[in-house]
This record gives sequence, C-alpha cells and structure tokens, in this order.
Amino acid sequence: MNKSMVWRGLLILGLVALALWTGYPPRERINLGLDLQGGIHLVLQVQTQDAIRAENDKDQEVLRREVSDEGMTAATTQRLTDAAFEVRGIPDDKRAAFEKIAADYLPGWQRDRDGDRWVLTMRPANERALRDMAVNQALQTIRNRIDQFGVSEPVIARQGLDSDRIVVQLPGVDDPERVKRLIKNTAFLEFRLCAFPSVGGGAASREEILAHYGGYLPEEVEVFPQEARDPQGKLLGQTFYALEKRRVITGRDLRSAAPSRGQFGQPVVQFMLSAEGAQMFGKATGENVGRGLAIVLDGKVVSAPRINSRITDSGIIEGSFTDQEVQDLVTTLRSGALPAGIVYLEDRTVGPSLGQDSIEAGVKAGLAGASLVLMFMLVTYRVAGVNAIVALAMNITLVFGALAYFGATLTLPGIAGIVLTVGMAVDASVLIFERIKEELRGGRTPKAAIDAGFGNALSSIVDANVTTLIAALFLFQFGTGPVRGFAVTLSIGIFGTLFCGIFVSRWLFDLVFARVATRGGKLSI
Repeated sequence: MNKSMVWRGLLILGLVALALWTGYPPRERINLGLDLQGGIHLVLQVQTQDAIRAENDKDQEVLRREVSDEGMTAATTQRLTDAAFEVRGIPDDKRAAFEKIAADYLPGWQRDRDGDRWVLTMRPANERALRDMAVNQALQTIRNRIDQFGVSEPVIARQGLDSDRIVVQLPGVDDPERVKRLIKNTAFLEFRLCAFPSVGGGAASREEILAHYGGYLPEEVEVFPQEARDPQGKLLGQTFYALEKRRVITGRDLRSAAPSRGQFGQPVVQFMLSAEGAQMFGKATGENVGRGLAIVLDGKVVSAPRINSRITDSGIIEGSFTDQEVQDLVTTLRSGALPAGIVYLEDRTVGPSLGQDSIEAGVKAGLAGASLVLMFMLVTYRVAGVNAIVALAMNITLVFGALAYFGATLTLPGIAGIVLTVGMAVDASVLIFERIKEELRGGRTPKAAIDAGFGNALSSIVDANVTTLIAALFLFQFGTGPVRGFAVTLSIGIFGTLFCGIFVSRWLFDLVFARVATRGGKLSI
C-alpha cells in the first residue's frame, strides 16, 4: 500500500473519529428545534408609532432648549400628531436664528410657517428610518434579554425585510411562563411631570381628574393608572395621575441599571443616565422642584415621587416590587429598553409530546427511505453497492458530527434535509458506478475504468451539488426557524456528499483494487 493510500485513510479515520466524539450521543450533543423538543412560539408587532412620538417629544425639548438659549424664552411647542408639532412665540426679528437652529438640530424635519406659528413635520425618509430602527432595536433588545435568560438556540428574527413583526421561537425552555413575562415586560420607560395631583398620592378615579379640569382634559395632559397589588400579585386597587404628554426622558436615555435596596430595605432599581439624558433630566428637575415626577413603565405609573432637588445622572425606580421582579426589570433595562411598545399577535406553546412524535415519525421515514436505498444499491451494484453504503454511513456520521460541533439546531425539516442528503449521496454514487461500467464495457482495465469513471462524473456531481447549495444558502439567508434548519442540514449534507462520494468512495475503490491486484483477482461492478 503506497503512502497516498495511508494518508488518505488516516484523514478519513480522523474525521470519522472527530464526528463520533462531537456528536455521540446525538440526543445529548445535538440541539433540537422548537418542533422537536417543544417550547414557545411568539409573533410580536412593534408599535413603531411609539418611537415616532418619543422622537417628536425629544426633538421638541431640544428645540425649546436651544431657542431659549438664543433669547426666545416665550417660545412654546405642542405636538399636533405623532410626526408633527407646532412652535409659537418666535419673534419676527428672530426668524433667521430660529431657522438656523431648526436646520442644525432638527435636520429630519420640514418647516412651514403659518401666520404666527411654525409647523414642523417629520420628513418621510426620516420617519421610515426611525420605524426601521425601532424594529431593529427591538429585535436586538429581545435577543439580549433572551441571551441573559439563558435559552439555548433561540430563533429571533424579523418577519420580512420591511415588516414590523418579529418571530420568537424558544425551544426547550424550563420555565415558559417566566420567559413570556420577560419578553412581554416591554420596559417602555418614561419619566413625566405630574399635572394633577402635582405632588403626593394619585386621584381616586379618572372622574376626579376630569372634574379638576372641568370635564375635559387639556390637550397636553394624559391619564395613567397606578396599581396596588398584594405579594401574590392580586390587584388591590388603582389610583390615577394626570401627566404631561411631554416626556422628560425615556428608557433610551439610560446608561445602566442594577438591583439595589431602598431606604427601608425594599427591592428597587438603581439607574444611571447617558450624558444627554442627564442634561435633559437635570434641566427638567431643576426647573420643577416641588412637583411630582411620575415613573411610567409600560403605560402604568410605578411611582410618582416629589422632586426635592435637581437630579442629573442617577436615580432609583421604586414600587411594589419583589426581588424577582426587580431582577427581571433590571434585565430588560440593561439589555436595552424597547424603543416602542409591542403587541402580541400570536402566543403558542408547543408541547414536548408533539416534538417526540415528530422525532419518531422523522426517524421512521429516514430509516424506511435509507433501507430501500441500501437494498437497491446492493441488488444493482453488488460489491460496489457496499462501497456506496459505507460512504453513505460516513456521510450521515459527518452530518451529525458537524451539527453538534457547530452548535446548529436540528428541526423537523432538518431531518427532511438529511433524508434528501441520502438521496443525493446515492445519486453521486450511481453516476460514478455507471460511468465505470461503461468504461469497463469499452475494454478499459479496471484501474483505468475507475480513473475515468471518477474523472468524467466529477463535473456532473459538483454541478448538481453546487446549484443545490446555492438554493440552500438563499433559504438560510431569507428563511426563519425550521426553513433555516432545513437549509443548515442540507448544506452540511452537500459538503459531506462531495467529500464522501468523491474522496472516500475513491479511496475505498483504490483499497479494494490494491487488495484484488495483490491476490491476482479480478474487479467487477
């Protein structure tokens, strides 16, 4: 046996040993998808108008600060729609200064003058970019939260390139209810000044607030509830606050958050602000000492403490929290507060029994298909059929080893990809064997027939597998969940088919031919 045969044999043996070491036992080493081991399937819709509204309020605050610094202290702003607001109180002699400030600090807004007021409307391109950014930021935020929770091999993807929907699949979770709460806790955090009651406890009802304003809420005021719950989470009652629509800061201005203890040992969240957030927060609290500042989380007032002095870069969020609730809130805030609220369009739990049925059905289908293929190869090609069976077995071993080594997830369509790999591997062997038989019938020696068979069939095998690989790559790039699982196993199977069908099968032929030639026998296919 020459050195080339030895080195090729050692390479094949080494790859098989590596695949067995990484992939055995498969049930423990290979990650199973949602459809095989159960878990949670969610479809979420990002309320991108929340991000537009928050950007509107933030830019109003920036504009007010800058025009005030230029001496236009009488200037006021008011939101007209989510993507438009008006400015009043700009003197005629300050018109040029105002336009320069608006152009420098609000380039994404279109300005129109209407008598004694200015109307600023968000440009369509800027609005589209903000909505897209809100979805992408929500996607990354949810991914960060799930990663901190420790879910193995989650699927978190946007449903379409320009969609505002996000698909979340969490296979094999141990505590599905807590994961749901963690995701549903959107942590859309806002700090707003209290309008009524301006300090102290909230009003007993919405009607009390309406009566205070003569039956109609002012345009710049919104009503939010505050809930009181017992340690078991049962609702004990509600109070209500009238808050200014203008947000002082939002969760996007947070730099960090951590669990801590309050004055009386109760669980609280301590937070730090970004430089820009600290500047806005310091200005707002400094100008409103003595008023209430409501902390609003997901549309509900958590607490409304009195502003005793100017606050800049840090503070605490306190409420009726348990230690677990504080930890989950810190997780959501630390991983990035969502830029907008979320609506849950679909919430489905897949039971593990369904996954076990899928595994059993997939295994039965795979074994049945493989058995028929093996019988066909043995009947048709006899000894050469054994060559194909060995190469096929090695191919499947390498597929499972690669899935385990790269941490890929096996899904039900992924099992279909493995079955398809069996068919493609056998197809490659058939092409080679038929070509060798043609060469033998043409009078070539066995060695020359083997060389010609592999050489002439190579282009057809590579062409068929590469075109299939391109399709698999597109499925992986644009598909989600099980579709990507199919693409992964199919791609790995294609590489395995090329290696085993060409390299391993040729080595087996050379090995058998060398032994037959040594004993003076005759090779037949």
